[in-house]
Amino acid sequence: MLRRKVYNALCPEKAEPRPRYASLRTLYEPFTGLHNRQILDPGSLVFYFPSPNTVTGEDVLEFHIHGGPAIVKAVLAAIAKVDPCFPGKTEPARIRYAEPGEFTRRAFYNNRLDLTQIEALGDSLSAETEQQRRLAVNGTTNKLTERYEAWRSILLYARGELEALIDFSEDQHFEESPRQLIASVANQVNSLRSRIDSSIKNACKGELLRNGIRVALLGAPNAGKSSLLNRIVGREAAIVSSEAGTTRDVIEISVDIGGFLCKFGDLAGLQNNKNGITDEQTESALNIGVVELEGIRRARKWILDADVIIVVLPIQPPTDGSQVCKVSVDPEIIRTLAQRDARRQELLFVVSKIDLIGPEDEIDRSEIRKLLHTIQELDFPGSDNGQPLLNFYNMTEHEDLFRVSCKEDLNVGHGDSISSSGVQELLDGLSNIFTRMTKAEDLQDDRPHLVSREESLGASERHRLLLVQCQGYLNAFSNQISSTQDIDVVLAAEALRGAADCLAKISGKGEAGDVEEVLGVVFEKFCVGK
Repeated sequence: MLRRKVYNALCPEKAEPRPRYASLRTLYEPFTGLHNRQILDPGSLVFYFPSPNTVTGEDVLEFHIHGGPAIVKAVLAAIAKVDPCFPGKTEPARIRYAEPGEFTRRAFYNNRLDLTQIEALGDSLSAETEQQRRLAVNGTTNKLTERYEAWRSILLYARGELEALIDFSEDQHFEESPRQLIASVANQVNSLRSRIDSSIKNACKGELLRNGIRVALLGAPNAGKSSLLNRIVGREAAIVSSEAGTTRDVIEISVDIGGFLCKFGDLAGLQNNKNGITDEQTESALNIGVVELEGIRRARKWILDADVIIVVLPIQPPTDGSQVCKVSVDPEIIRTLAQRDARRQELLFVVSKIDLIGPEDEIDRSEIRKLLHTIQELDFPGSDNGQPLLNFYNMTEHEDLFRVSCKEDLNVGHGDSISSSGVQELLDGLSNIFTRMTKAEDLQDDRPHLVSREESLGASERHRLLLVQCQGYLNAFSNQISSTQDIDVVLAAEALRGAADCLAKISGKGEAGDVEEVLGVVFEKFCVGK
């Protein structure tokens, strides 16, 4: 046995370690003779784990050696000498380096892990924030696979009923009429469709946790977006200047806020593009260059792709001797917000540069109310603008806006400065929004023990695409049986087969070719060996 051969070569004349117990051993250069032995590592812990109860389901021999690069290199070279590959040798080498993900692949083939657990393991290795860690840990159970297999069993049973109707309807007497039997199957499928729909939504929310929530800073030039970004990340990540238009390209920075991975985008300021002026004419009409114009185009695209939009509205100190400060709202902001997806994108409003306000000054909120009412009408046409604004906008008529100052207070530390400037309140507000955005949908399952809401967030993008494909087959089934003409039971049964196959591919129980293709995609992200 190769495992025993390796151990005896590196630990000559020493008894094999007791299974699942640590044994202290001195590792030697193999095949050097009793009097010429060269020590590779004077104190290595050796573990032996017999199959099948191991991580891979196979025998495992582990050498826990001192971590110096020279020792590691020497021990690896010594192991290779135990079964060398000579020139002209036709048999493949039995000792080699593991390929990326090979240990996990063997665990899959030996039924130690299913495919959803393997993907969760990959998430664990790449997790950077607390929410990503929780997401990965929830996915390491086999609850998702149990759920998908339970759904697949429902479809297989329903398909069996239809195929029995095809094969034996003329020869056998069924307790139910064909129409009643099809209606019973349809009820099962409709119930399953609603559960799959909830799982698809949860998979999308899980992707926000896994890949990061995109947050766009929207505002006019010199509104304080770059200063706000620098205060949030705690360093000079973006250039700040009193000159408008210093940000020309998208600056994307990842930040951990309340355990959520956020990808902030500091964007070029949007300037008013008056009606009738095309993008080609904007350069001369607004006196901006080609580079800044391209920055504005990229900014608009980034904003429409973002998950959260922070609208930065700069304060304007009083200039007429009064104590009323106005808030500047550029018309281009309204034009851009009118194009956003109100069902998917969250909005948050920040009044910046509040350090310009004197102790006796007040803020004129009329422009802000006008902006919010305009957005409300865009999102909900025909709504009564006299009603209090929805919490969808994270504020009401009676709530304060998030007010921040990005001016550094030299008399306090960085953390205290953030708290006193209003930035911490903004971060807390963002954390609450992220929590709401990623709250799992009710699974509407009659067997809730199969998987919890939080565990359903662990479904990956691959799961989601297959669930969408499965939903398409179920929709095709519903269209077949709802036809006013004669029902084609064969096509209806085929649609259920396609839906069941999609669920099988998620858990790795599909056809051999499908499984190998999926494994290639999953394991290419793993480090060598793992």
